[in-house]
This record gives sequence, C-alpha cells and structure tokens, in this order.
Amino acid sequence: MLDKIRIVKQRYDEVSDLIIQPATIMDQKRYAQLMKEYKDLGNVVEKGDEYQALIDNIEEAKEILAEGSDAEMNEMAKSEIDEANSRIPKLEEEIRFLLIPTDPEDSKNAVVELRAGTGGDEASIFAGDLFRMYSKYCESKGWKVATVDYSEGTNGGFKEIQFEVNGADVYGTLKFEAGVHRVQRVPQTETQGRVHTSAATCMVFPEAEEFDVEINPKDVRIDFFCSSGPGGQSVNTTYSAVRLTHVPTGLVAQCQDQKSQHKNKEKAFKVLRSRLYDMELAKKNAEDALKRGSMVSSGDRSAKIRTYNYAQGRVTDHRIGLSLYDLPNIMNGDIQRVIDELMLAENTEKLKSLNDDL
Repeated sequence: MLDKIRIVKQRYDEVSDLIIQPATIMDQKRYAQLMKEYKDLGNVVEKGDEYQALIDNIEEAKEILAEGSDAEMNEMAKSEIDEANSRIPKLEEEIRFLLIPTDPEDSKNAVVELRAGTGGDEASIFAGDLFRMYSKYCESKGWKVATVDYSEGTNGGFKEIQFEVNGADVYGTLKFEAGVHRVQRVPQTETQGRVHTSAATCMVFPEAEEFDVEINPKDVRIDFFCSSGPGGQSVNTTYSAVRLTHVPTGLVAQCQDQKSQHKNKEKAFKVLRSRLYDMELAKKNAEDALKRGSMVSSGDRSAKIRTYNYAQGRVTDHRIGLSLYDLPNIMNGDIQRVIDELMLAENTEKLKSLNDDL
C-alpha cells in the first residue's frame, strides 16, 4: 500500500509542476485533463499522508514500549497503537477505492436520447414516462435539462426525444441508464385489460467539447426546415430547425427546440460532436468490458437492462439482479438507489483488478 501511495505522490508532484507550464496552459484540452488528474491524485495523497502518519505513530509507540518507560507512558503508547490499528483497515479501504482509475468522461455533461421500440403507441407513451422519470431525477440532483429535439407519438409520449443534461458528474451517473428498458402493463389503448410488453431504448453520450472532436465543415451537410410542435408563430413558418449529416459516418443530428436558427445549429453541432465522440468511446468501453468480463457497463445498447412491471409494482435491473418493489416512486424519479447499486457493482469489479496489482 505504501509503495502505491509513493507512486501516486510522485505523479502528483509531476502534475503540479506540469499545470503551471506555459505550454500546458496554452493547450486547453491537456490543461483540463491535468487539472482533473491533479484533483483526483490530491485526494489519494491526502489520505496517504494520514495513513503514513498512523504507521509512524505505531512505530514511535513501539519504540516507547521497547524502552520500558514508566507505566503511564506505556499505557499511552498502547492506546496509540490500538487507536491506529482500529483506523488503518477503514483507511486502507478508502484508499483502495480512491485508487480505482476514474473515467475522465464521468465528469462531463451528457446528451440523452430516448427512442420508442417495440410496442407501437404504448412504446411512445413509455418513452414519455422515462423522459418524465429522468427529468424528475435530474431536478432532484440540481441538474439542468434542456430539450434538443423530439418527435411526438400519435397517442402521447415520444417516438424519440433528445435532451441535454448539465451538472456535476452527469455522464458518470447517467451512463448506467444506457440500454433497452422494458415495460409490462395494460396499455391505455387496451380495451380488454391484457398486459402488453413494450420497450424503449436509452442512449447516453458524454457531451464532447470542441477540443475533444474536430469536425471538418466540408464533411457536414446542413439542411434547414420548419420546426414542428409547440413554439408560437415561428412554427411551420420559418426555417429555424437544423439537421446536420456527417457524411463520412452517416451520423445525423438535428435541433428544432430554439426559435433561432443559429442556436439550433449550435445545439445540433454539439450533439453531432457528442455522437462522434461516443462512437470511439463505445469501442473502448466494449474492449475494456470484455477484458473485465463486466456486466454493468458493457456499452451494448441492444441489451435489455431493466424491466418495469406495473402489475407487481416491481422494477428489476437484470445486470445485477436487483428488484425493487417501489415502482411508483421510481417512475417519479427516485432512481438513485438503482444507480448506487450499479456503481457499487462496477467499482467492485475494478477493485478486484486493482487488488491483483497491489
């Protein structure tokens, strides 16, 4: 453990020197990466100093006992050893978790896309329910949600909807929601009371900064069209909506949420950058998950990750076998318990790999 802490301390000193170099300050991307690393390493160094102090206290106390000092000094030394030994195991556990490599994407904002899957109108209604669930959850976290683009379902809900989420560690939290969500319930449109199974797909992209992805303007086809849905006089009268097509990859991003064509174009480019960034990230995550045998964040968007069973009032996350009989509250945005369990499962996997190296 001490050897690992010394290595971290050495890197911490290197990074603290690098971040004040003019060349680093001029490179915005590298500066942001180093500042994030500096903060993360600082947490380990702080706990490491505390750990080293406890080790030193034990050594000093043992020396006092070995010298055979008076009874009061011996009693104080024994107390010092007992106190340090009781603190060390918990501190070691804290340091192990801090040593788990953090994903640099986790601190980013996110772009979330919900699409109705199998189930017709009921799937669109369910996609709308999921949007409400995530909106409520983000509101409870103090995160800001802004709609980018949407296509309404014929009977309510959405065929698809994209929205941005801005806040602290958004992607690191919401990335566990990516995959196929399945609902089992009697649809509003069902007259005979039969339970139907429908599905919606959730995709979560880390919001890419301009320095994360460079897009050649020549590679992008830009189309303008009239926006649809609520929005006042500008709807269906002005070409404010924007659709971007990245020709090399075929990826499409569009925005019609703003009345300004310029703002819609800016938002659409943000989504396109995030989609391109996510393509590369998905490849990396799939490779990492294959190495770890991970069942939590494999990046497989076709995988069924969760079932919402209305008849039983149950929500089951299939990746970790977690079932909670609290469906109404969960659909009202209380999903932190599920996310906490998924984070714990992923960190446990990472910790196993880390312990092999310690």
